[in-house]
Formats: sequence, C-alpha cells, structure tokens
Amino acid sequence: MYDDYVALIFDMDGTLVDSGQLHEFSWRATLNKYHIPIDGPLMRSLAGVPTKETLVFLIEKFDCTVSASLDEMNEFKEQCVRDNVRRFVKPTALFDLVKQYHGKKPMAIGTGANTAEALLVLQQCGMDTYLDAVVGADQVDHPKPAPDTFLRCAELLGVDPGQCVVFEDAQLGLQAASSAGMAAVDVFLTHHIYNDYF
Repeated sequence: MYDDYVALIFDMDGTLVDSGQLHEFSWRATLNKYHIPIDGPLMRSLAGVPTKETLVFLIEKFDCTVSASLDEMNEFKEQCVRDNVRRFVKPTALFDLVKQYHGKKPMAIGTGANTAEALLVLQQCGMDTYLDAVVGADQVDHPKPAPDTFLRCAELLGVDPGQCVVFEDAQLGLQAASSAGMAAVDVFLTHHIYNDYF
C-alpha cells in the first residue's frame, strides 16, 4: 500500500500508540493542580502541540494567574506521564504496518512529546527497536504545526522529504506534513484509528 514511498514517518500519540487516556489523565491532573480550566474540545484541538506551548496558550486564553513556572508545570505533567505509562499505553493497529516494513524501509517517529518521554512510551509498547529515528519537540526550534519535526526525521533517515509519507491523527500534524512537502495519511480516515482523548 505504501511501497511507492522511500520512508515512513509516524506521529506517536493517537497514531502509532494508543495513549489518549494517559495524556488526558496527566493533563487533567496538571490543569487541576495549577487551577487552569479544562475545556475538552479545546484540548482535543491542541493534540500534538507540545506541553509548554499548550500551557502558554491555555493560560492566555483563560487569563489565569499561575505562580508556577512553565518548567515546573511541564515537569509535573511529564512526571504524571512517566508514573502512569504502564497503566494506559498500547500499540495501535498501525504497529502491523511498522512490522511489515521493518528492515525494508527507514521509519521514524515525529512527535510533539519530548524525546525522553517518547522513548519511554515506545519502549513500553515494544516498538523502540523497530524505528530508525525518534524526533521529539525538544529537538526542533519550531514544533508542529511547523514542518521542522518531520523535516528533521527525513534528514536523520537520509531521505528527501518528497519521498516520505507521514501518518497522523491530528489536524496540526497533517498541516505540518503538508508544509514539509510530504504525503500525509489521516489515520482516522484511512486506518480507522480513533484517538480517545478528551
């Protein structure tokens, strides 16, 4: 089905990994702790946006007074993820595609999560040995919806961006793939993968 592409690039959360409940649990704990309102549809629309950028957006939108630093709030959320990763995450059906192309095509993860968190999640799902590169938001100056994450994946794989296909569940991620000059697959429409997140 994807034989015409030289390399495959996957978003992680909601695409290759069913982690919606992990992130919803962690976000609810974080937002409650720092007294930031929880708006489910808004949070869903921000899927794929890194934690710090999401926090800045929410604090401005709801005009919150928060005494904690962005670093402190980010660390609290990431600790929630680390503490609960075993409870919530599992591979999606796309893992079969990864196994099918393993050793035949270079593959990477391009995620809005930090690299350390992504590696932990992939390891928990038994996927870490199948991927040639993992690019987290901490590796680029401009995370999704900018194209930088996916362009960095192509660079690490040694493949021209136009020869890559990106698998995504979020509109911002699909936008990033398009801006990178890559083919994009909406995993909900094409593979019926639904991200159970807010």
